[in-house]
Amino acid sequence: MFTVTGSFDDGATYTVQITGLADRPVIGSYRATALVELHQSETIALSPTGPITAVAGDDAASVLAVLREFTKVIEESGAVPRQARLPGS
Repeated sequence: MFTVTGSFDDGATYTVQITGLADRPVIGSYRATALVELHQSETIALSPTGPITAVAGDDAASVLAVLREFTKVIEESGAVPRQARLPGS
């Protein structure tokens, strides 16, 4: 589990914990939770140069990628994932 602090386009800020759990991937902000749920199963790049993966609640890297893509991430702390989860792992 790790913590992400950021802001939405309207300036509202959030601080969430990304859990890596499929049933509750984000804790701490209803808006951030809804954002992740909205993009569930869509593909997203984990970095500007890839790789591309499907957003899944139990894949902390893809959840973080959603927050990075659709909000302004200000700070990440804790054991931030650096690699995508490989299919079947």
